[in-house]
Amino acid sequence: MNKYLTIVLVFLAVQMKVSAQEWKVNKGDKVPAFTVEKKDGTQISINDLKGKVVLLNFFATWCPPCRQELPRLQKEVWDKLGDRSDFTVMVLAREEGWDKLNPFMKSNDYTFPVFPDLNRKVFSLFAEQSIPRNVLVNKDGVIIYQSIGYTPEEFTGLINLINTELKK
Repeated sequence: MNKYLTIVLVFLAVQMKVSAQEWKVNKGDKVPAFTVEKKDGTQISINDLKGKVVLLNFFATWCPPCRQELPRLQKEVWDKLGDRSDFTVMVLAREEGWDKLNPFMKSNDYTFPVFPDLNRKVFSLFAEQSIPRNVLVNKDGVIIYQSIGYTPEEFTGLINLINTELKK
């Protein structure tokens, strides 16, 4: 019996360590500072967005769960909230440039703001692997939500949280 208990405890300890390594930042942390380049070549910094609720979405055009999530991001988030002055979305394409993003955005009729993250410069501030990922930042620049992967229920919860934050 002791042998089995030891095995279970070791397994749980390994799982806890793996889970802790999923994120380099935690809820309650200030969002790490970063700058990305817009399509027109100008720069935008996350610090420029203070005073707004910001949804960061990390994806890749080839990622099946990302391809499930992005239509909802367009229709249920960007189309409904994108014109608000106190909200924005930053969709960051992990390891993909405009050569992939332009046709992808056009073929899917996506209009949300997208930015290349060619060398995982931004992604690496948050994690080492696994997409899609969502990070919600409040108006004070504090991380209030994080998710890995896509499920319809999780994304609905994220939308509800965005709406709640915008009422504050």
